[in-house]
Amino acid sequence: MSALDRMLDGARDRATIAMATRFLLEELAVIAPGNTVEVRVPPFGATQCVQGPRHTRGTPPNVIETDPETWVMLAVGRLSWEEARAQSRVTASGARANLDGILPLVRRP
Repeated sequence: MSALDRMLDGARDRATIAMATRFLLEELAVIAPGNTVEVRVPPFGATQCVQGPRHTRGTPPNVIETDPETWVMLAVGRLSWEEARAQSRVTASGARANLDGILPLVRRP
């Protein structure tokens, strides 16, 4: 059973959450390659994604940040981008800091 499946089944140990979070960040980078948006899920990881203008130094202009549990729920379709934004579970700054239409990355019941 994968870390993602274990987490969705209720496992909340740090190792499982970290592995599921990192796996889904890697999937995001594959599905939406690019360097325009930085998605941060502290403390477990971050990735750059979405094609468009590239930043090379300093804080990127388009940043999305959320907690690991919210990230997993977004990535598997148990929480929509709009719901997460409305509930302030995601912060997004920058004109391109939007994952609506990219999420969910995988479908899990």
